[in-house]
Amino acid sequence: MCGIWALFGSDECLSVQCLSAMKIAHRGPDAFRFENVNGFTNCCFGFHRLAVVDQLYGMQPIRVKKFPYLWLCYNGEIYNFKQLQKQFGFEYQTLVDGEVILHLYNRGGIEQTASMLDGVFAFILLDTANRKVFLARDTYGVRPLFKVLTDDGFLGVCSEAKGLINLKHSTSLCSKVEPFLPGHYEVLDLKPSGKVASVELVKFHSCKDEPLHVACDTVEALPSGFDLETVKSNVRILFENAVRKRLMAHRRIGCLLSGGLDSSLVAAVLLKLMKEININYPLQTFAIGMENSPDLLAARKVAAHIGSEHHEVILNTEEGIQAIEEVIFSLETYDITTIRASIGMYLVSKYIRKKTDSVVIFSGEGSDELTQGYIYFHKAPSPEEAAEESERLLKELYLFDVLRADRTTAAHGLELRVPFLDHRFTSYYLSLPAELRIPKNGIEKHLLRLSFEDSNLLPKEILWRPKEAFSDGIASVKKSWFSILQDYIDQQVDDVLLEKAAEKYPFNPPKTKESYYYRQIFEKHYSGRSSWLPHYWMPKWVKATDPSARTLKHYKSATQE
Repeated sequence: MCGIWALFGSDECLSVQCLSAMKIAHRGPDAFRFENVNGFTNCCFGFHRLAVVDQLYGMQPIRVKKFPYLWLCYNGEIYNFKQLQKQFGFEYQTLVDGEVILHLYNRGGIEQTASMLDGVFAFILLDTANRKVFLARDTYGVRPLFKVLTDDGFLGVCSEAKGLINLKHSTSLCSKVEPFLPGHYEVLDLKPSGKVASVELVKFHSCKDEPLHVACDTVEALPSGFDLETVKSNVRILFENAVRKRLMAHRRIGCLLSGGLDSSLVAAVLLKLMKEININYPLQTFAIGMENSPDLLAARKVAAHIGSEHHEVILNTEEGIQAIEEVIFSLETYDITTIRASIGMYLVSKYIRKKTDSVVIFSGEGSDELTQGYIYFHKAPSPEEAAEESERLLKELYLFDVLRADRTTAAHGLELRVPFLDHRFTSYYLSLPAELRIPKNGIEKHLLRLSFEDSNLLPKEILWRPKEAFSDGIASVKKSWFSILQDYIDQQVDDVLLEKAAEKYPFNPPKTKESYYYRQIFEKHYSGRSSWLPHYWMPKWVKATDPSARTLKHYKSATQE
């Protein structure tokens, strides 16, 4: 997990522009480099490093003797770099996983490069010999990337939007800073002036398609057919493989543990595999919540069962409320449910950074979207519509849960690993008949739970624990975190302001005092950038005015049963 930043065709002094690169320093607390491009005095790269793999030769931009005309700045982890080396006979100069991008590009061009990478990535690749600039981002946008391109060919690229919004240029940048689309690469021509022109934007992978890199995966062909036993076995094999490949790290591994199904499965499989490969330190797991919240109690149970070194962070209301502004600044969004859920994750990440030496943090993001875990999936009119909704949620992850998970951990210099969003695991799960994937017997994620029922990885009451939204699970059952937030915000926002909200904010107008409060803070830091969020996250097929699971009729807390 690093911070990448690059400019092409800057009219302003680069030493002034470089100040913008420092806005993402939190992403890479270990080292910083700022490098001009030979022959192009108005082009440069900025890089903030979190050293996780190859601590000696891991600085960027990466350049190797074999390809002196290639410059690479990337943020991510390429899990199959050794398999690709073996398959194609690549001769690496460093131990950095990202070096494989240079070799793949030299061998087969940008299309093959992006398609063959098994991992999470956002990169800027410069080819000075052919005068090309390439941008690319992984299928689900697990690693962030933003860009700004002016009409006269000035290009700025950064891991977070905050590194671009204050750039100086002869023409106004307006609101053109935008997220780079996941699963795409872009080709740009580099002119002798250092300016660029976009040639094409190409979608190289869809979540349903089996990725090209399966050909050199460590798990070979799986049994075909949709009988339940075969499917359950394949789900287990692929999920375990997803966790195993993510063990690649030279820094200590930890795991977020809410006590829900997703993080519990990740933690249980992770600990099992760490033992198998003889990692000689205990797995640290981390839970956050208010005193006696459902998440804390469930996480405690899981940690005891799997035998992790467990840490509990007690969330106090005042601390949570005080963190709102810095959380919104980190997130670069005003989405209600994202902000609510981010406060706990931001504070637990802060604890991990300050109090422990865990840096590579596993988490359960992506499961709800993939395995139909949201409460409202119970109301889906048909299995086919549920499957369509699942795909829509996966495509929009980069705006919501994946954004939350990246920014809240990156704000504290941690690197996130999300095995549920493994390309091969997700494409297999989405290939299953729609009927198999829907909630059954009143329980969401039924197939996932069933697949691990006989594994003894988790206590039965955790494996079959009903869905609890992170922002709800960290609160006590009596009063949810979002209602505590609303009580506070009620005092901060005047009724008259809310009545005139649509006039002040015509795009995505706030409908509640809570959303108005968040929007005010967002506009303070990112004025006029509301289009970064196309729409609020809301449940489907139900008459919901609030995104919290606890407001839906299906929700029942354990104490009410």
